[in-house]
Amino acid sequence: MNTTKALEIISFEKQYAKDFYELNVEWLKTFFYVEPYDEEVLSNPEHYIINKGGHIFFAKMNNQIVGTVALMPIGDDGLSELTKMAVSPKHRGYKIGQQLMQYCIDYAKSIGLPSLILYSNTTLENAIYIYKKYGFIEKPLEPDTPYKRSDIKMELDLKN
Repeated sequence: MNTTKALEIISFEKQYAKDFYELNVEWLKTFFYVEPYDEEVLSNPEHYIINKGGHIFFAKMNNQIVGTVALMPIGDDGLSELTKMAVSPKHRGYKIGQQLMQYCIDYAKSIGLPSLILYSNTTLENAIYIYKKYGFIEKPLEPDTPYKRSDIKMELDLKN
């Protein structure tokens, strides 16, 4: 299956809020569990992400939403979290997540963000490998991380 030609990356619209929620909840339930913080953000993406100056992007293929990712502002210094990345089970393995991540990185650079951080879990070896491939480096994990499942924090410097 060649997805690269048919794949389109689009910005958040209200009509896709349900896709944002469902894709992420499916992914979380497959690999971990849905934490209260996840439920809050996923149920209110406009409040937690869009209205705070963040961005949500979707991978759309054949008129169907097959993946999503968000840039969520953290604090006031321009730092954003690359978060809530999920691809539908039927579409995993076709590098859709990597295309979403590259789009986010390019977009973040284009709007002048200084860096991106992400939280993950080292059991997700493929994801960690991909983050490193894109230039993310491991940083100390703060004790009050927003996610209980996180055991790794990574950062990508966008200024270089």
